Amino acid sequence: MPLHEIQVTKTARYYTIGEWSEKTRKVIFVLHGYGQLGEFFIQKFKELASENTLIVAPEALSRFYLNGFSGRVGATWMTKESRDTEILDYLNYLNKLLDTILMDLNPFDVEIELLGFSQGCATAARWFEVQSEAFQRLILWAGYFSEGISEVVSPSHFVDKPLVYVYGKKDEILEQAKFDDFLKSLKQAVPSIEIIEFEGGHQINTKVLRQIF
Repeated sequence: MPLHEIQVTKTARYYTIGEWSEKTRKVIFVLHGYGQLGEFFIQKFKELASENTLIVAPEALSRFYLNGFSGRVGATWMTKESRDTEILDYLNYLNKLLDTILMDLNPFDVEIELLGFSQGCATAARWFEVQSEAFQRLILWAGYFSEGISEVVSPSHFVDKPLVYVYGKKDEILEQAKFDDFLKSLKQAVPSIEIIEFEGGHQINTKVLRQIF
């Protein structure tokens, strides 16, 4: 049977810590992982908040019950179903959000950084690919790309912009992948990459956050 598609308007949610003002000098976009919600994910970055820093947590467009038909709800950036279309949809959403934030910040001189966690790494990397001029740095935390980083973002962007990769040495998700080979491929693709490891699992570590920011 033939597939038909139409574009529709959808309301997206995002959360912030801090307020934009003439004192704002840094904006950090943080993209959650599979099954998380922006409202709770952004709480992990509270220690970074200050009168000079604005933290923005977009929430993925697709939400679902984590168990059965009720209870806790999570969100996902994409699935294998209509994959290319979902990627375009979330990029359009994130680009519009970026324009909205920049409009509020204009004409202030700010540094904008992007962090993706777990599934949010692929989303962040694809967003960086199309908006590399807007972001000063990309931080990938506990992400994995089976075909290497070139699958989602061109390594050429990191000739003059920093790329940071963070992971926990006891990450139960990454342990299921060919992680050593993946790390090796990251270093080959982006020789300037900064790799940070910590004692812990598949989680955001506040001590490491303070080290990075």
